[in-house]
Amino acid sequence: ASCQWNVWVPRDISAMTNSCVVISCTFMYPSGIRPYRGIHGIWYFGQPYPQLFPPVVFKTRTDVVHESYKGRTKLLGDLHQRNCTLLINNIGTEHSGRYYFRADLGGANMYTFPDFAELKVLDQPNIDVPEEIVSDENLELTCYAPDNCPDMTPEIQWMYTDYLPDPEFSSDYLEESNTAVLSSTLTFTPRPMHNGQLLGCRVYYPNTTLVYERLISLDIKYAPRSVWVNVSSEVMEGSSVMLHCEVDSNPPPRISWMFGDQELLWDTASNVSLSLDDVTPAQEGIYTCVGDNGYGLMNTSLYLAVKYPPREPVVNDSMTVQEGNSLALHCSTQGSPAPTLTWLKDGELVGTITAEELSVLEILEITPQGDGQYRCLAENEHGRASSSLNITVEYAPVLLEESKCTVVREGVQCVCMATGNPEPIIEFYLPDLNVTINETDGRYNFYTHTDGHTSTGMIKLREKGERVDNGPAVNVHCSISNMYGRESVHLELQQEKKYMMAVIVGTIGGVAVIAFIIAAVRYVGHNNKKENGNPRQDVVLENPALYYSAVKKDKQNLRKKVLKTELLGSKFNSILEETTV
Repeated sequence: ASCQWNVWVPRDISAMTNSCVVISCTFMYPSGIRPYRGIHGIWYFGQPYPQLFPPVVFKTRTDVVHESYKGRTKLLGDLHQRNCTLLINNIGTEHSGRYYFRADLGGANMYTFPDFAELKVLDQPNIDVPEEIVSDENLELTCYAPDNCPDMTPEIQWMYTDYLPDPEFSSDYLEESNTAVLSSTLTFTPRPMHNGQLLGCRVYYPNTTLVYERLISLDIKYAPRSVWVNVSSEVMEGSSVMLHCEVDSNPPPRISWMFGDQELLWDTASNVSLSLDDVTPAQEGIYTCVGDNGYGLMNTSLYLAVKYPPREPVVNDSMTVQEGNSLALHCSTQGSPAPTLTWLKDGELVGTITAEELSVLEILEITPQGDGQYRCLAENEHGRASSSLNITVEYAPVLLEESKCTVVREGVQCVCMATGNPEPIIEFYLPDLNVTINETDGRYNFYTHTDGHTSTGMIKLREKGERVDNGPAVNVHCSISNMYGRESVHLELQQEKKYMMAVIVGTIGGVAVIAFIIAAVRYVGHNNKKENGNPRQDVVLENPALYYSAVKKDKQNLRKKVLKTELLGSKFNSILEETTV
């Protein structure tokens, strides 16, 4: 017949510490039972089985209860009306737990109902906080206060709401299963700036000293709203640098350092530092810090400039060009800051100074003077470097003014000098004899010499020429040639000063000296004819007075004495080199 025993109590009920709570209760028993000596009841705490001796909360037959409930409990209901409602005053947290009711109708008609009311005694109000609070999304926070004490009615206040943007408040009263709860709801839109802020709910009972408070810290999720990195900076090649990144977000983001498309470093934290050691120019560029926490992504970049002295310039290879051609010399280098480029030729400035990584020196219609070393000099504030190339200019032969024929003691010496690249080939041509001289023979003593791009050729004509206007006839042509041209020039005859009788005398002294010399010559010639019987044919020179190659050695002393003549108080010494036959 136990199926007819029933009880109705609130399954869950709450109360604030030091307040009271009323646990409403109604029960039923089988209709066939007649209470014997009235109806009694017992409230147990913790468990329903008397044999386990649970704490007695209230007992109608006696005042014997557990010491923690002495003077605190009272039965508000009339058991004869099947109302078993219980009042507990001045409750504490130790009173939280399950409460069971046992009906005693006398004799064997006793029954402990298995259903229970679970009491929660609170020392602070409950605040219903969503599992996730997201920035810029509407948020509702609800604070609850139990209202299960008939002598006291709670009131709710929100604390620290002054900084909130446009907060709204609403109240509600909920009764369910013979329990009552008062609630207050705070509505606002949180911002990232509100993360970590405190909010509070205060529950108090008017006309009492009972006040209860609960504080919460707002955990507002928001996407990265700022990414701070170093300012763009300059470092020297080979040095070290630390790049810092700090991201403001909740939760902390995954921070990654990117260089182009390459991820250099990552970590889940609020800040990450990237260390670069022994920096090279290849590491110059844009570094980006990316923060991503699942609610959003943000990045910030910086530019790292690597300073270094100019690299060795790259220039054209050395080259050989023909006179009259035009060419462009290129010089390129790298450096930071961008170096100035200067072209030098044989140490002298040519062209213009440029402040770029490429310089082009244009040479139009190059001349032989353009031959030489060209150096490109790169400079910036951190150093300098240079590279050189040689330009060789090839050109047709050019006869030099030193080319001529000169009377010397042996006869006539002809010199031909020419410059050209490749070095000119020199030949002599004697049109009267139809002879081309390009090697040494017994007659012409051909000689050649090359110095750089200059060639020198020389011959000596030992045989006399025919007399023309009191001088020998010299008809010598010089031929100069290389792969770019050929030229033939007639060489003019010039007198060498040491074979010219430059005698500066007065009128009387001059006549006397000349007469004396003529007499001496006649005397020598007369003696010569006597000794040899036949006249001797000598090589004729332009000035007979200076030619003494045929005079015998026993007459040479006389000739020297004649030439050492003092003219007008000044000694005139003519050093005349003798030719031996």
